[in-house]
Amino acid sequence: MDSFTQILLGIATAELCAGKKLQRKTFVYGAILGTLPDLDVVVAQFMNPVDGVAIHRGISHSVLLFLLLSPFLGWIITKIERGKINFYLATKMVFWCLLTHVFLDIFTSWGTQIFWPLPDRVALKTIFVIDPLYTIPLLISLIFAWRKKDDFHSRRKSVLIGIYLSSFYLLITCSLKLYALKQFDEALKTQNITYDDLIVKPTAFNCILWNANVATKEAYFLADYSLFDTQSITFKKYPKNNELEYQLQGNADFEKLKEISEGWFIVTKNEDQFYFNDLRFGLLTSDSKKTQFAFSYVFKEENGILKAHEVPKEKRDGMALMKNIFNRIKGN
Repeated sequence: MDSFTQILLGIATAELCAGKKLQRKTFVYGAILGTLPDLDVVVAQFMNPVDGVAIHRGISHSVLLFLLLSPFLGWIITKIERGKINFYLATKMVFWCLLTHVFLDIFTSWGTQIFWPLPDRVALKTIFVIDPLYTIPLLISLIFAWRKKDDFHSRRKSVLIGIYLSSFYLLITCSLKLYALKQFDEALKTQNITYDDLIVKPTAFNCILWNANVATKEAYFLADYSLFDTQSITFKKYPKNNELEYQLQGNADFEKLKEISEGWFIVTKNEDQFYFNDLRFGLLTSDSKKTQFAFSYVFKEENGILKAHEVPKEKRDGMALMKNIFNRIKGN
């Protein structure tokens, strides 16, 4: 989830755990702890692009690390807030601020290694990384809590209302995903498309328009579905291009990207350059003359070795994408 939302969730969690002891200092500790797992993004800046992506939401989002880190950070907080909070309560606050961060990330589309060192990533894919309908209730509740400086019970009540509303919205997105999944499945059966795997996830900033990735033996099919649609779902076919994939086999960056994408990718070639396209996050532009996926990497030769570099995104492409999403939400 985006950093601002994680800060709000961290503050809300810290307030519920230790608001009576630390008063409004929970806003400081919650903000810091709520963003701590995402420091892997800072570390990634000192790595090559592929390795930087590979570590995102890895060990920094694992329960094992939180169990080891929480007592240490809790001890530091007890030294800073000497006499105000005990070691157990400080450790509890740290652990829950870190864990709720990961719980929220699990609902997004990017996999999270909560059970690291196990390699599997958990992703429920029910909410986009930025969703105002989740964030706004938390923000309003914390504004009310901040204004009630000396009344912990009123602050707690305000925070709980925000948590309940945001959590209820998460449940709604789960239900909407199941409904969208059913629509895609029925459309595939109607169109006699036999598939091996199907993933469904929301588009940017909403839970009305959903994308589907469909894997068959020879190709991938992409489609979208709005809850306001009245016409049948249309799937667009993308060949797997296995012959191009074979040409990259053994390349270190290619093998890492394969693992990161969990197998949802196609390799294309343009002007003698290979492109690795991660299908999980859809298209940035569907222009038939310039099809570009949201996450795409071009392989360039460096010292005789092909190295992957993320294809830069242009601001106008993002704006066009948002315009298309807004129009598509209204239904076909």
